[in-house]
Amino acid sequence: MLLPLPAAAADGAEGMMGVRWGKNAFYLEPMASGPQPLRNLNRRRNGTSDAAQLVGDYHNPILTPEGAAVVKQKGELAIAGKGFPNAQDQCRPMPPPFALVMQLGFVMLQAKDGNITILYDQGANVRRINMNAAHPTKLVPSPMGDSVGHWEGETLVIDTVGVRVDDFTSVDRFGTPMGDAMHIVERYRLIDGALAKAATDAIEKREGTVGGGGRDAGYSPDISLKGLQLEVTMTDPKVFTAPLTARVTYRRLITRWTETVCAENSVEHYEGEWIGLPKADRPDF
Repeated sequence: MLLPLPAAAADGAEGMMGVRWGKNAFYLEPMASGPQPLRNLNRRRNGTSDAAQLVGDYHNPILTPEGAAVVKQKGELAIAGKGFPNAQDQCRPMPPPFALVMQLGFVMLQAKDGNITILYDQGANVRRINMNAAHPTKLVPSPMGDSVGHWEGETLVIDTVGVRVDDFTSVDRFGTPMGDAMHIVERYRLIDGALAKAATDAIEKREGTVGGGGRDAGYSPDISLKGLQLEVTMTDPKVFTAPLTARVTYRRLITRWTETVCAENSVEHYEGEWIGLPKADRPDF
């Protein structure tokens, strides 16, 4: 049940909250101009991305030399058939921007105090957005980072910093690294349903769908219903030569929420992929 909301946010929140949103491609959508997100250099005969070998375009001018070197090294592993682990296949928390690439379904819930919780389908990942708040002065990095939000008219703006970087943290499927100073700004707004369908159709045709076309996204066939579009801007001087903005478009889902149990159902897409559950060196209390 939606609770009373500030007047300025009412229309946007009522349309966004409590809805299952989803997509069917593991890629960021390019903007009409400016820096572009990385694409897979390895393509199928039909021109779509070959998910069996993820070789990020390390020539992309958005990458710093350090970032390009990491992407190139990850691509060489993929070509050799060794692959490289990431937060998703290791059942680790998936922070933004990686979550925005890999999470196929989610729902946003708004509490009485205005704060928002985002529940993702995969791996029981949860994000908590403190609305109309500031980041702590002394911020301790955490797996999901610190997210604060506000409404700009009917646009939900989420600002995230403090993502704790480890061996599995990356921007995308190509292993593009993240630095400690990564700053992510997400801007969510409702769009016309037909426009949302056109956008999801375009990225799915360009890059291919999850599972090589064998997955049913579960989209609602009613395109009169609003879609949801995200513009995400990533600023990371260690990895990017300039702020990188990309889009992700979602449509309403009619499928039921499904449980995804990751750690108990680990799989290996390549030899040695699964390294086991994380272990603490000392107790937390």
